Amino acid sequence: MGVVNVTPDSFSDGGLYFDPAAAVEHALTLQAEGAAILDVGGESTRPGADPVAADEESRRVVPVIEALVAAGVSARISVDTSKAEVTERALAAGATLVNDVTALRAAPEMAELTAAASADLCLMHMAGTPRTMQDNPHYDDVVSEVKAFLEERMAFAVAHGVREDRIILDPGIGFGKTVAHNLELLRRLPELVALGRPVLIGTSRKSFLGRLTGRDLDDRIPGTLATNVIAYERGARIFRVHDVAPLYDALVVTAAALDG
Repeated sequence: MGVVNVTPDSFSDGGLYFDPAAAVEHALTLQAEGAAILDVGGESTRPGADPVAADEESRRVVPVIEALVAAGVSARISVDTSKAEVTERALAAGATLVNDVTALRAAPEMAELTAAASADLCLMHMAGTPRTMQDNPHYDDVVSEVKAFLEERMAFAVAHGVREDRIILDPGIGFGKTVAHNLELLRRLPELVALGRPVLIGTSRKSFLGRLTGRDLDDRIPGTLATNVIAYERGARIFRVHDVAPLYDALVVTAAALDG
């Protein structure tokens, strides 16, 4: 899953692809590098980020989705949003996956919209909101608590019309977690895989990699590769990244070695 941030303030590439034409060009490059999914987002979810109005978020993402559909991309188009209005417009424009970092808590009606469009839905765990999630996050057992949350959110989605076989689960690495929490989730990932749905991992360039290695944001590709190779070995099958080409190669080799 290649990240296409149509934002001025994302933590890693904010402003680089704010222009729709630049975002489309970037998405096509990510597809050429091996991305099977293009995740188009118009609102930053970095720690401390301010919310964006639905009209503005739609104005950012819908033209990009429409242009990618018109270009005939082979990759699936995902919309990274937590708003029902944006979801509806993005699905109408051609998105077939909804990636919701609030797991339907911000807009429960997104379940019905996704189901009506026969689209897939990614449910992510986040403690609090982007503005508050890194304010001293605490868990008694992070893996058990994240698992219970994802189970409950999946049951909610199914009860509101989403087919279980269309659900993807994301433990939310870096979203309301300390370095220790993130590492524990990676170590015990099979407990989440046991829920029976594809697990998505998003570690790309994140701050916990910098805390472990001392590397600045642009130098965290090796750490990103390591965490995603570990995640693959432990059962994750969708990998949300900014740097598709090196990760694609790393996972091709990992899959060949582990799976033949």
